[in-house]
Amino acid sequence: QIFYYDCFEELKKAFPSARFWYFTTKGLNRHCDVNFKEGDFLVFGKETKGLPEELLLKNRESCLRIPMIGETRSLNLSNSVAIAVYEGLRQLDFCGFKTEGQLHNLKW
Repeated sequence: QIFYYDCFEELKKAFPSARFWYFTTKGLNRHCDVNFKEGDFLVFGKETKGLPEELLLKNRESCLRIPMIGETRSLNLSNSVAIAVYEGLRQLDFCGFKTEGQLHNLKW
């Protein structure tokens, strides 16, 4: 099911007890150091600008950074989303996902 909201505040009002995690290169906390829970929202900004600094400042403890090597400015947005979502799913023990595969022609 897909829902559309006119603005971010409308989304937050629709889910008052949900936790929102803001992914940013400016975050002080690592994405792998928090405990994700079912129902959490992972928030990403534009590829070119990221999230507004005012939003980050209001949510300092919920700002997360994916560690990067050296002077790398940022990761591609789709890669960042994949890393974050996979970490969340891993922490939730891949609930609802098939966790083992089968060979095509032989048996394990």
